[in-house]
Amino acid sequence: MGLPSVTKLITHHSSPITRQMASDPPSHKPTLLERFGAWLAREPEDREELVELLRASYERNLLDADALAMIEGVLQVSEMQARDIMVPRAQMDVIDIKESPDQFIPMVIQTGHSRFPVIGENKDNVIGILLAKDLLRHYAGEEEFNVRDMLRPAVFIPGSKPLNVLLKEFRKNRNHMAIVVDEYGGVAGLITIEGVIEQIVGDIEDEHDYQDVEDNIVPEKGGQYRVKALTAIADFNAAFGTRYDEQDFDTIGGLVLSRFGRVPKRGESISFDNLAFKVLRADSRRLHLLQVAKKK
Repeated sequence: MGLPSVTKLITHHSSPITRQMASDPPSHKPTLLERFGAWLAREPEDREELVELLRASYERNLLDADALAMIEGVLQVSEMQARDIMVPRAQMDVIDIKESPDQFIPMVIQTGHSRFPVIGENKDNVIGILLAKDLLRHYAGEEEFNVRDMLRPAVFIPGSKPLNVLLKEFRKNRNHMAIVVDEYGGVAGLITIEGVIEQIVGDIEDEHDYQDVEDNIVPEKGGQYRVKALTAIADFNAAFGTRYDEQDFDTIGGLVLSRFGRVPKRGESISFDNLAFKVLRADSRRLHLLQVAKKK
C-alpha cells in the first residue's frame, strides 16, 4: 500500500466526525491527523528531500531535536567511508614492541585510550592491539609479563570501507578498532567503533575526558594547549591575551569555524593572529577539541 493510499484511508475509513471535517470548506484549519496524512502522502524523491521532510516534521513537533540529529547522522554515515573519520597515521598513539612497559605506560596513562596498536619496525608494521586493561597484570607483579603474549589480532580495512558496513562488522565480530590501510598496503590511520557511533549520536565523553570548566584549557609540553571548542571567548582571551569580540562569537570553536569557512576534519590546521590551531577532535557537524600554540 503506497503512501497516497494511507491518506485515502484517513479520509474514507475514519469516523463521521473526521469525514465531516474533511468536507469542510478550505478555510477550515487542518487537524493534526489531516496534517500528518498530508505529510505521509508526500513521498521524497531523493536524500535531500527526505532530509527536508524530516526537518519539517521537527518543526511540526513530530520529532525532537535529538531524534532529528541522530537520523541525520545515520544518513550521513551511510554515505561516508573509513578514511573520512579515521585518526591519521601521524596522530596515532602506538606502542613500540621493543619498549618495556615502564617506558610506554606513561604514554598510556596520559592519552587515556583503552586500546593501542603495537608496532614493530615502524607504523606500517602493526603486529597487534594491546588493551590497556591487560597492563594490570604488569602492575600485579607477574614475573613473566610479556607484551607480545598480550596482543590481540589487528583488523585491517581499506580506506574506502563504508562506515555503515564497518559498524555492522564491529558489532558482529566484537572489535572496537581497525587499522586503515592505503592501496599500497601502508598504514593510513586507525578507526574505532566509538568514532563511528559519534557520527550518529555526537561526541561521547567518558570518565577520562575532562569536564570541569577550569580544564577547558589544558597546558601540554612544548608550549601547546588543548582547548575545548566550547570554551567561551572571554575565557580564551584571558588565557591567551587575545581580544576577540564576544559579540561576534560565543566560543573559540565558533571563531575557528568561521576562519575555515566549513567544518574541518581531524588533523587540519589553520593559523591567524599569531596563533596556530589544530583540530584534534571533530565530527561532521561541529568541533570538539583543538590544539593551540602561540607562534614564535
